[in-house]
Amino acid sequence: MLDLQLDAMMQQARAAGAPDLCDLPPVAARDMYRHILAAADRPPAGVSMRRQELPATSKRPALPVRVYTPVTSGPHGITVYFHGGGYVLGDLDGYDNVCRQLCEDSDSVVVTVEYRLAPEHPFPAAHDDAWDTLVWAREHARDLGGDANRMAVAGDSAGAVLASACAIQARDSGGPAIAFQALIYPPAAGGHGIYASHTAHAAGPTLTLRTVEYFGRHYWGDAGRSPDWRGAPLLAQDLSRLPAALVTLAAHDPIRDEGFAYAQALMKAGTPCTLVEYHGLAHGFISMAGALPAARAAQLQIGLAIRSALADAR
Repeated sequence: MLDLQLDAMMQQARAAGAPDLCDLPPVAARDMYRHILAAADRPPAGVSMRRQELPATSKRPALPVRVYTPVTSGPHGITVYFHGGGYVLGDLDGYDNVCRQLCEDSDSVVVTVEYRLAPEHPFPAAHDDAWDTLVWAREHARDLGGDANRMAVAGDSAGAVLASACAIQARDSGGPAIAFQALIYPPAAGGHGIYASHTAHAAGPTLTLRTVEYFGRHYWGDAGRSPDWRGAPLLAQDLSRLPAALVTLAAHDPIRDEGFAYAQALMKAGTPCTLVEYHGLAHGFISMAGALPAARAAQLQIGLAIRSALADAR
């Protein structure tokens, strides 16, 4: 059964005539998504934030970065967080509350980037920006008040795929060293395969299968499928020797089974993995913690898992 408070929120949205995101052009969908996120949560007070830039390269302009720092004494571990939005939506303002709360819960410096979005910047732009951000955070760890030897990656939805792909690339590139990965409802199949949850939860309630496919076409092209593991970590040939993972899923989610399959694949490869499913919640709950106690419980569990892993990495 859907969480009763979430159900009431969805009924209110339907009564107001809220459109499905996929029925809007990307710019309008981004505005709607930002409005939804800003209204759904409340930030904690005990966190400072400063704005910085990921320097430009020959392939892209400089990108906005935000760095959130706990009020506790450091140096702290570092969590690089990648926002969701199907590679098409999402920005730093919309995820400000999520990152502030994660900073407080995990007692880590949280670094997040406004990576380039599709369709203006198709695959692999988002992945390349995510990787550059991880490397930048490692190189500037001391300036950020962090410890380069205690790093985690995290993200929700598309951001969870960016986090998992960065973990794979870091292993294969000999660093940065990552102690933990927190993956929140990752669409790990990247448009490949048919999963039962695609049909069971095609109509949402928060994310529809139509919108999943809309995102895929914008980021990967008309085929709507990732060409490799950078957008579909389930395609990776080797998932061993990766950082321990927490995979957090929502039962009422069309991509629920993709995340489940990825957690199973990590376990089979010998990568330590904890799989948690919240039965009453739906896709996007990480941004609803101010309104839904169950979502706040999930958010806190993720933060404390990162806190523990980074403490153990000392």
